[in-house]
Amino acid sequence: MNPRRPFARWLTWCVLALPPAVAAAPFAYVPNEGSGTVSVIDTATDQVVAEIPAGAKPRGMAISSDGRTAYVSDQPNNRLVLLDLVQRRSAGAIALGESPEGVGISPDGRWVAAAVEESNDIAFVDTQAAKVAFVVTVRGKNPEHAVFSPDGRRVFVSAEEGAAVDIIDVAQRKQVAQVGVGARPRGIGFSPDGKRAYVAAENADEVSVIDTESLRVVARIAAGKRSNGIAVHPDGKRVFVSNGGDATVSVIDTVSNRVTATIPVGQRPWNMALTPDGAKLYVACGRSGSVSVIDVDKAAPVADIAVGKLPWGIAIR
Repeated sequence: MNPRRPFARWLTWCVLALPPAVAAAPFAYVPNEGSGTVSVIDTATDQVVAEIPAGAKPRGMAISSDGRTAYVSDQPNNRLVLLDLVQRRSAGAIALGESPEGVGISPDGRWVAAAVEESNDIAFVDTQAAKVAFVVTVRGKNPEHAVFSPDGRRVFVSAEEGAAVDIIDVAQRKQVAQVGVGARPRGIGFSPDGKRAYVAAENADEVSVIDTESLRVVARIAAGKRSNGIAVHPDGKRVFVSNGGDATVSVIDTVSNRVTATIPVGQRPWNMALTPDGAKLYVACGRSGSVSVIDVDKAAPVADIAVGKLPWGIAIR
């Protein structure tokens, strides 16, 4: 008897026994602020397979490291909605301050950072206790995105009504620096090694590149009109920037710091996410009510997926 056969049968049984949301290919989750739902896209087929109610106006979104829970900011209800991604239903809510937007999660999954616009706060939620553990007030006004560095030690915050990025030391639970960037900063992304942070500046139509050790801007890269979202490829060689005014995505080569391609997408592209293998980029296109899918190696659109009203972003785990 082949000794491998019992193990193979056991492994097959384990895979078949997993819930659909765990066993399948990666899913892309799309918060639709106009319809109060999260669309679930199977990235293997690029089809919407479910819609999950997610409050009145879902915007920022982060997914737990095990892929089972989503944390979604519900802006008018001033709360963080928890979604069970296996059962695809609500799993509770956590009160935040007034008008929460961007949501980020630490690499170890311990902390969720939510940008709270009206009070200029970043609320840190302990995911184990399911409650706000501490709040850091930042200097910049109207924080939009709160993004953890790859080592989880710092959170970079874009100040929408300023021209700066506020930097929080998580262990110290306080702001430790501020870096000037282009006007109306929006999306933030880190190189895989954490040495560079890329910040889209919407009113400057550019991307600021921050050296995360010296905390200085080392390059400013012209992008398209109303540059907004940022996604960094896992290989660190490419950065993608959504241009809300041009209905395009720019591709930046990180060695030359130059745009090497411009890709047409739907209207008002906003936030984006890459599949874990870096093969496809998913772009939320608010005014089109759709998600544009880009083949990364070809730098070309391959699909346009209808979702809910006013999709704000994408999360893939």
